[in-house]
Amino acid sequence: MLRKLWNNTGDTFSSQEEAAVVGLASAHSRLVIESGRVNTKSEAGFNSCALFLESLDSTARVLHIDAAPRKYRSSFTINYRALFPDEARNYRVDVLEASVEQYAVIWVNGDKFEFSAEAMRRAEALQRCWADLATLLERWNTEQVRASRPARSDFRDALVALDTAWASFEHKYIMELIEIEEKARRLVVQAIEREKKLQSIEARSLQADVFQRPDYQEELRRFVACISHLNSVANVRRKGRDDLSMDVLLDAMQTLSKCDAAEKGGQNSEKLAAARSLTKDVLDSFTAMREYLREVGRCLERVDPHLCNNAGLVARLVDWEESWEVGTRYVQQEKMLTAVCDLVAEIRAAQRLTPVLAQMCEECDVEMFMVLPRLAWLRYLDKPCQLSGLFKSLLPHRFADSNVVQKEAPEPSDPELISLMQKFGRTKQLLMETMKPSQGGTLTTGCFEDAAWEVLVKRVVNGVNGDIYTNVCPSLREPVEKAVEELMRDLEAWSMELARHCPEDWNQCCGILVQCLSGSEKEGSKGPFRVRTLTFRTHVTYLAWPLRSQGLSWCRSRLHARRRLQFSAK
Repeated sequence: MLRKLWNNTGDTFSSQEEAAVVGLASAHSRLVIESGRVNTKSEAGFNSCALFLESLDSTARVLHIDAAPRKYRSSFTINYRALFPDEARNYRVDVLEASVEQYAVIWVNGDKFEFSAEAMRRAEALQRCWADLATLLERWNTEQVRASRPARSDFRDALVALDTAWASFEHKYIMELIEIEEKARRLVVQAIEREKKLQSIEARSLQADVFQRPDYQEELRRFVACISHLNSVANVRRKGRDDLSMDVLLDAMQTLSKCDAAEKGGQNSEKLAAARSLTKDVLDSFTAMREYLREVGRCLERVDPHLCNNAGLVARLVDWEESWEVGTRYVQQEKMLTAVCDLVAEIRAAQRLTPVLAQMCEECDVEMFMVLPRLAWLRYLDKPCQLSGLFKSLLPHRFADSNVVQKEAPEPSDPELISLMQKFGRTKQLLMETMKPSQGGTLTTGCFEDAAWEVLVKRVVNGVNGDIYTNVCPSLREPVEKAVEELMRDLEAWSMELARHCPEDWNQCCGILVQCLSGSEKEGSKGPFRVRTLTFRTHVTYLAWPLRSQGLSWCRSRLHARRRLQFSAK
């Protein structure tokens, strides 16, 4: 009779309950402890902690301990409801870790956010309950006499207190995370709102007249400013520039209108093609950015608060920055645009003379990037006024300051460059003078010049392979070949300087040339950019991102590795 009464008071364990407590104590002994704290940063530490939390939950159920109320989870956002789908305990390592580390301040997208003092107080309360339970389990493991071990009521009280403190901290912590997320996404929200205002004005206006409206231009300015700010925060793959204004867009549209008018007037469409390609790139990147924001506006909760983690957003911003940067440098500066158009047209003409160059450009062969600077130099030496703006920007130290004396084309101030230009003139003149008459009997001056130019182009592209001097008089071939080869040796050194003096600018120029020659679209403007799918891996990001300002790879790798098979199909 006394035995039954003693059992009803809850101070002794049933065999099942005792087995559960033994398992819990065993799991606790396997925790990785460093400096008195549970280590969850290593793979072994994380896994042992996860196993202990699972044992903690099962022990509470065996002891018939009701879970603390968790109705607050119904007010979580969809991302957190996926992590906490019901009111079960659902103890998570990352929540425990947050209570251990107690970071009061986090930085997201360059902004500072602070957790409240109440959240820190609840984290401390959870840690006290955690320490009390640890003390009980250590006593259980160390006491050799069964009667001296903690009683059933001791464990019930400790587990109830821990669960209550856990739910309290989880509630406050997650709700503050949700609030921080909303603030962290505000740049995207602002951009979406600005884009909607543009749509509203466009719907009320004719397409041809909308850009003339002052209210539309003002909204456009604000929208571009939003994108610039967003770019400075989220574009981690490039410079993150925030100084690209809507003038780039307006000038691109104006240039495109000029191209249309010039083409209708019968101007060379081959030269206009490069200008069209560059302006279209600016407009397409702007349109792609707007389309992405419209898509994201329908599922904003899927946007990672760390904006740089959204691959689709970053890809659009990279495309936007690259295109507008090129627009600032080449579309907005008439001399630069003229130079690029002229050079692209000249390279196309060279492709017709030497089909191997067309193949190089199509395959983006490594040799093409050795040929391009040589062709650029050849064109500059032949027609300096056409490429003066481009060459002065790439090799400013070789040219006089054009601001001192305003001229159509800046003159080279470097004696070495002047010497190269003179050598080119002598070599070209020698080629023209030694060309054989055609079968018709005579060649005009223009024909001699074209023939000499063809020799130089073939030599630059093909090297010494093949006979490029078939039209040169045999008796004069030796001095001509010697003069051409001497020019080519000098040209090689100048080509290396062009490519290496400012590699970033030259690489940008090469990219533009290849794009205009191939007529292909840039990688960033292709295909739809989908926002992130709601998977377990995604949700882990939402829960754990504030714990580390340096990123979430540590959390993703741990949790996803353990549940890869379970969630891979989703």
